[in-house]
Amino acid sequence: MAPSGAFSGFTGKTLYTPVPNPVFGPILEQIQDLAELKVTLRGLWLFHRKRGALRAVSLEEFLADRTLIKGLKFEGDDSAEEAIRHGLRLAVKRKTFLTHQLGGKDTVFLLNTDSDQRAVSRLEHGEVPAEISAGPEAEVPALEPPNIFALYEDNIGALSPLLAEELKEAEGRYPDTWLREAFGIAVAENKRSWRYVAGILRRWTAEGRENRGDVERGKDGKPGRHTETDHRKKYLEDYQRRWGKAPR
Repeated sequence: MAPSGAFSGFTGKTLYTPVPNPVFGPILEQIQDLAELKVTLRGLWLFHRKRGALRAVSLEEFLADRTLIKGLKFEGDDSAEEAIRHGLRLAVKRKTFLTHQLGGKDTVFLLNTDSDQRAVSRLEHGEVPAEISAGPEAEVPALEPPNIFALYEDNIGALSPLLAEELKEAEGRYPDTWLREAFGIAVAENKRSWRYVAGILRRWTAEGRENRGDVERGKDGKPGRHTETDHRKKYLEDYQRRWGKAPR
């Protein structure tokens, strides 16, 4: 019999988070501190959940993370916050994470990638992106819209590491509504492949989408590059005409 609280295993609906290979090699070999290990792994998950080009996580978000609090709070010990801070200091010292102080008060952390190194350089020159200047994100609700990796795994299947980077680029290029609708069309047409989904997205980019409702607007209130619709019928009919196959 499995012990109480034992992990039940990875089911067919389990989602996966891309992890850089060095984490499983030299970084894992060098880390000796449990707090650093847990903060590093949880940090990778937190960075992955961020939207937009700059995936920064604030110190407040790390300190409020329930998983880290539970994982670093030992029986009779209320020092989880200090353990999280300690783990972050070690991760920055090892250069797994980058850090920056906004306006001398708000501290944010980024993964030490080429793009985030350039982002920190811009931050040091006073260029503060809107997603950071607005302050820490509110706690994500339980029914958070799925990111592109979840969409792929829910609608197509297991995600390979080779495809992860291409999906990440697509997530930054297309609106969430486009991604959800394109995956939905692929499922309805029984064409469960990223190649088919990407083809739909490229077609919409080249030919545009018919606007039957609200126009997706930028922060300046002007219509953005992409229009939004929650109707799939038109595109299913297009595929029927092109391929001579009735939609399912």
